[in-house]
Amino acid sequence: MPNPERRRWTRRYLPDSLLGRIVVVMALGVISAQLVGTLLWARQLRESARAEALSAGHAIALNAAGSIRFFRDLPPQFRPILIEQLRTMGGTRFFINVNKARVPVQPVEGNGLVDAVVEAMEGDLTRNLAGNTQAPSVAFAWPDTLQVSDDGRMVRDLPDSWVEATLLLRPRPAPVLVIQAEFEPGRWLYLATTMPDPYFLENANPLTWDRVALQLVTLVTVLVLSVLLVRGLIRPLNRIASAAKAFGSDTAPESVPETGTAELRRTARAFNEMQARIQGYLVDRERLFLGISHGLKTPIMRLKLRTELLDDDTLRAEFHEDLDDLDVMVKAALQSVKDTDIHENLTPVRLDTLLARLAQRPIHPDATIECTAEPVSVLGKPLALERALSNLLDNAVLYGERVQVRLSLQGSRALVEVRDFGPGIAQASMSAAFEPHVRLSHGQQQNRTGTGLGLGIARNIIQAHGGEIRLHNHAEGGLVVTVLLAALPAE
Repeated sequence: MPNPERRRWTRRYLPDSLLGRIVVVMALGVISAQLVGTLLWARQLRESARAEALSAGHAIALNAAGSIRFFRDLPPQFRPILIEQLRTMGGTRFFINVNKARVPVQPVEGNGLVDAVVEAMEGDLTRNLAGNTQAPSVAFAWPDTLQVSDDGRMVRDLPDSWVEATLLLRPRPAPVLVIQAEFEPGRWLYLATTMPDPYFLENANPLTWDRVALQLVTLVTVLVLSVLLVRGLIRPLNRIASAAKAFGSDTAPESVPETGTAELRRTARAFNEMQARIQGYLVDRERLFLGISHGLKTPIMRLKLRTELLDDDTLRAEFHEDLDDLDVMVKAALQSVKDTDIHENLTPVRLDTLLARLAQRPIHPDATIECTAEPVSVLGKPLALERALSNLLDNAVLYGERVQVRLSLQGSRALVEVRDFGPGIAQASMSAAFEPHVRLSHGQQQNRTGTGLGLGIARNIIQAHGGEIRLHNHAEGGLVVTVLLAALPAE
């Protein structure tokens, strides 16, 4: 059994149309798949980048430790010559400078990968330079704020030939790894270089703009293709729905084109066959009632003539009464078939004018009909609507004598309320009141000649126009019949 809570959740959070629901489901599916895939890929990318960066950091730390020991063992008079040669001729991966104190560096902060590499390199340098008085310092810094000497000289102030082989300053600056170690008292060796992968921080970040844009392009492409596919699938369904609606209100239905997928072609073919069968049933029904009506008229007339030969007046009157009832029933049945299938074209109908004219008809000498109507038009069959509203007014007059009719515009629908001041109808009998040949007890007392078809005919006509008809008892007594029809826009 369907869960009511689940149905309410579906109606609240999902679109009402098939296209909207499929688009929402496809969007959620694609986003979920992309999110899970991106998270798994991002985790793998971060772990791989971390392992590569730590491995590169260990290699650079060993190289830096060897360079520091070399400078520590090199005679002091040769150190400036070696630094000059390294700056002009290359031969090392580091930019090297000797300072009298540790140079302040603005480190890159708030990055877990940077912190892990720095911590690992500081540990390697400390173990390899156990004889140093102070622990070496390691930091990553951006070139635009990097100071290279204790006199305040910046890396951007250096000649290009000094740094172009070791640092990336243009066109995309890369983070610079700075190592400072005291190789003798009051003498600090300054080493600056880039990682083997200079842009390792960017490669470790999976949520870059180009990757996010790729995900969005994938999502939009899937949604566009889904919309095009679903629109192509539901177009035949919309044609079937339109044909079904036209079949309920038109006597010349059109067949649905059998196009689309195999399932849609089978559905359209089954609908066309069903439509043809129903149309045949309607034609056969009309022929049957016409045949019955025509076939019974002559026997009923003959029986009436024969009853005239009876000597007993009482018996003759009883026969006449029974034959009259039979004649009325045959005519009423034929009228019910014809009145619910009036062959007319749809045209704008002014309901206020129609109700005003019906209210002025002489129905009962003691009846009073109060009509209040706003100017409202609907698209419908004039004679059929007149028949339906006439039946409602006739019933109200016969069972209540005093009648109030009100026509108003309720949003986009015309609202017709017919209230009588009779005894009303029991709640349990509301649905039975529309059944053919069903007459409630108070109706039989007040109108013995009725056939019980008026409300049923009215309901069939209103429903054929796409409207609704409802019954309820008024709080102050009497029955209220409410009719709702789609209104035409005001001119």
